[in-house]
Amino acid sequence: MDFINKFAKFMRNTGPARVLVPLGILLIVFGIIMSTFFSGEVIETTGKITGVIEDFNTEDKVMEYDVSVSYTADGKQYENTFYGLRGEYSVGEDIKVFYDSKDPNKISNSGNNTLFGLGMIAAGLVALIAGILRTARSFKLEKQFDQQAGKALPSVEFGDYKNREGVRELYCRFDGNTFKPGYILEDADRNVLFECAMTKQALVGARVFQFTDHTTGAVSDHEVGHTTTETFNNEFFSVSSWFKFDGKNIWEMLHERGLRMITNLFSKFPNLIYEVSKNGQPFARIETSGQYVHEDDAEQHALNIPVGRYYYRIWTDTDDLETLFLTVFAISETEQAVVE
Repeated sequence: MDFINKFAKFMRNTGPARVLVPLGILLIVFGIIMSTFFSGEVIETTGKITGVIEDFNTEDKVMEYDVSVSYTADGKQYENTFYGLRGEYSVGEDIKVFYDSKDPNKISNSGNNTLFGLGMIAAGLVALIAGILRTARSFKLEKQFDQQAGKALPSVEFGDYKNREGVRELYCRFDGNTFKPGYILEDADRNVLFECAMTKQALVGARVFQFTDHTTGAVSDHEVGHTTTETFNNEFFSVSSWFKFDGKNIWEMLHERGLRMITNLFSKFPNLIYEVSKNGQPFARIETSGQYVHEDDAEQHALNIPVGRYYYRIWTDTDDLETLFLTVFAISETEQAVVE
C-alpha cells in the first residue's frame, strides 16, 4: 500500500479524535479556569455603573457592552469592568457584583462559576474519552478486517494482473433508460452476465432491486437502503459512505466475504482505480470510466462528458459474479474516495 493510501486511512481513522480530543481539552482547560477563578469566599455586593461602552458582536449580530463598575470591599473602593455583557445598562444604575474575599479585584456578575466550570470539565472529559474510544475502535475494526482478509493485504500485487492467465475484461454500466434503473455487467462480446433492476423505488426506507445471474439463472430480490455519508469536520479523508444491503452495512458484508479494497488516489480524476483482494489474493481490478464501458467500440458509444461514475472496466479471474457485481454496485452507490 502506497504512502498516500496509508495516510488517507490514518486520517479517516483518526477523524473523530482530531475533532473530539481538541474540543475536550479546550472544555477541560476553560472549566478549570472557571472553577478555580475564585480562590476565597464569593461575596455579593451592590456596585454602581460608572461607564458603558458599546461593542457590536459581528459574529452573533448583537450589541454587547463593556460596563465599568465601582464597588466597595472591606471598606475599600474598587473600580473594575465587566466585558461583553448583554442587556440594557446605564451610568448611575446599581449592579450586582460578586468578588473574591481573598482578591477583591476578581469579580463576576453571575456569582460563583465553580459548578458551571465543573460541568465544562465533565463535558470535556466525555468528549476526550469519546474521541479516544472512537479512534481506537476504528483501528481495531481495521485490524479485524485485515485478519479476515488473510493478513496479506499489503503484499497483494496487481502490477501485471490485467495480463495474467485466466484474467478477462468485463464491463459494467448504469442502465437509467428504463422505468427500472439498475446496472448491467457484460463481457467483451456484449453478452449480459449479471444485472440488477430496481423494482421498487422509495424516498424513505429501502428500495428493492432484483439481481439476476444470467450464467446460472439465479434470481433474487434485495433491499437496498439510501446512501449514508458521514464526515468529520468536513475533511476529505474523513468521509465514510455506505448503505444497507438486506439490512446490513454493505462494506461489512463484503469484509465478511474476505474482500478488501485499495483505491488508487494517483489515478487521473475522476478515473479512480480500485484494487480488490479476497482472502489476501487478487480478486479484481476495477476502473471508473469516462466513456461508455466499451471504450474501443464504435464512436457512437462514446460519451462526451467524463462521468467518473456508473461506468466501469473490470479485470478479474473470478467466477463469483455475484460478489464481483455486488462490489461494483457498492462502489457506484457510495461516495467515499478511499474504501476498504
